[in-house]
Amino acid sequence: MLKPNVTVSVKTHFMRSESRPEKKRFVYSYTITIKNDGELAAQLISRHWIITSGETLKTQEVSGDGVIGQQPNIQPGEHFTYTSGTVMDSAVGIMQGSYRMLDAQGEYFDVVIEPFTLAVPNQLN
Repeated sequence: MLKPNVTVSVKTHFMRSESRPEKKRFVYSYTITIKNDGELAAQLISRHWIITSGETLKTQEVSGDGVIGQQPNIQPGEHFTYTSGTVMDSAVGIMQGSYRMLDAQGEYFDVVIEPFTLAVPNQLN
């Protein structure tokens, strides 16, 4: 039986010009690359994010169809990259989540996105 093999990599960026630390507003962008190393095409159906502020431990949950208004169909050996962003009330936080995917045989599966750090440069040792 053919199986999907989808991996996710993340790069983050603190957006200094958009942030207002004195007002506890910290803006981050993140660039996600979703790579299909499997033998079947896989379509990203929906997303679920959990964003946790490092100082207040305040948690936001974000769910919805696709990403950036798209539900990309990623062919075997191909990838899809997009950039989005989030706003937090602290200089350091964590984001994690999952994508609900649909393979070419009509089977749903989830891709876990391991926790990654959002941080103002030089805030962490």
